[in-house]
Amino acid sequence: MMRPDGGEQSSAIADELLVVRCQLGERDAFDALVRRWAGPVSGYARRVTGDADTAAELTQDIWLRVVRGIGRIEDTSRFRSWLFGIAHRAFADQLRRKYRAAQPLPAEDDVADADAGEAELDVAAVERGLAQLAPVEREILTLFYLEELAIDEVATALSIPTGTVKSRLHRARKQLRRVLELHGDVQ
Repeated sequence: MMRPDGGEQSSAIADELLVVRCQLGERDAFDALVRRWAGPVSGYARRVTGDADTAAELTQDIWLRVVRGIGRIEDTSRFRSWLFGIAHRAFADQLRRKYRAAQPLPAEDDVADADAGEAELDVAAVERGLAQLAPVEREILTLFYLEELAIDEVATALSIPTGTVKSRLHRARKQLRRVLELHGDVQ
């Protein structure tokens, strides 16, 4: 599992040191932490929301929650799963607000069909497939495959047992495969 700057062990230690410095009130440390994790956090937000404006709003909410909560992290070595736990809760809250407002969901046929003759699976096809999945499936696949969190880190981030992570991953992979097959992106 790789960290934003490439080295797993050194990155984990660097994150841990930045978190401790943040807890001591060093603003530069928080800025460095944001720079290190801006890409993964915004990528997560974009993938789970499927909309650039909503993703930008979610990303801001995530970082605001991080600012407010970073002083309470007891195990600084678990920053990564803590961060994506914050992201998950922010996304869940956003969904609750959206459904409470009873806004209509976008039509599934808004996603462009891929050329049925293509057998090769590409990133664009996966992104289109993810956009058609329900938020729960989209999120679990994003955390595990795209953000490269381990099963136990996903479980921590989502506050669910590891067995539930495994069953959701299994179900989400099947659903994604069905969507991709339906649009001819995979055979």
